[in-house]
Amino acid sequence: MEISVFTVDAFTNLPFKGNPAAVCPLLHELSDDLYQKIATEMNLAETAFITKINPSDNFTTAVSDNCGVKNLFDSGMCLTGSRFRLRWFTPTNEVNLCGHATLASAAVLFQSKKNENSVLVFETRSGDLAVTQQGERYIMDFPLNPPAQEDPNDFKDIIKAAVGNHPIQDVYLCSNTKKLMVRLADSCDRSVLTSLKVDPVALQSSERSGRVKGLILTMKGSPDCQPGYDFYSRYFSPWNGIPEDPVTGSAHTVLGSYWSKKLGKKKLLAYQCSRRGGELELEVREDGRINIAGHAVFVLQGTITL
Repeated sequence: MEISVFTVDAFTNLPFKGNPAAVCPLLHELSDDLYQKIATEMNLAETAFITKINPSDNFTTAVSDNCGVKNLFDSGMCLTGSRFRLRWFTPTNEVNLCGHATLASAAVLFQSKKNENSVLVFETRSGDLAVTQQGERYIMDFPLNPPAQEDPNDFKDIIKAAVGNHPIQDVYLCSNTKKLMVRLADSCDRSVLTSLKVDPVALQSSERSGRVKGLILTMKGSPDCQPGYDFYSRYFSPWNGIPEDPVTGSAHTVLGSYWSKKLGKKKLLAYQCSRRGGELELEVREDGRINIAGHAVFVLQGTITL
């Protein structure tokens, strides 16, 4: 048995930047054990698995030479379905929400599978997630996850492991996503954030209560300097087998809520300053959702033999 696999760099318009995700479009569901083995083999932050929901609503009946690559869901046919099931696995476990692998999955369906719809909907552990293609960008409709302010003393060990003696300004926790957000003081330069050497083993050892599964480090941006980033961030999740995630859509469901309130803005431009780096366009909506937009670049296509 062979299945298609794509590697797509998300939140970038350049190859080998942004966040790489493996995407496997499937004719039918596989076992959870097999999903995990494939994700472990791919060894990227996330591997996404897309499956059809309604087999009779996915392909046109006519075969066209313009439908693109073969060895897809069905050979030589244009994809017409608008709803799919989507699951995400890290090298160690399944996760409830992943932004970059959702963007990458949409890019595979729109570009490689030549989907005829302008909007796709993924059924996920976090509910229905819609993705719209707009030119070369993809706009994801995600839940907003507001964090609550916490006493830094309650998280002093993890803060110490992450930022050492650098001054911090805020500590917030999103209990829904188990993401802890630590804001560096405004007196810190961006170089402080980018130069931090966070030991994933020490980080994981510093927090074993189960309250935290991901750490966001953030700081105010430079909106007056081009391209005008409103804030910067980095994200670490050794609890999920991810020492540092290059660009994290799910973290921005928390960051978008926080910075929108702090800056008094609904539209934000964010940069995650990992080694690979990536740019995210955010729009906090009145209905408790957030639009997260970015680009995607295909870097690999192949097959996995099972």
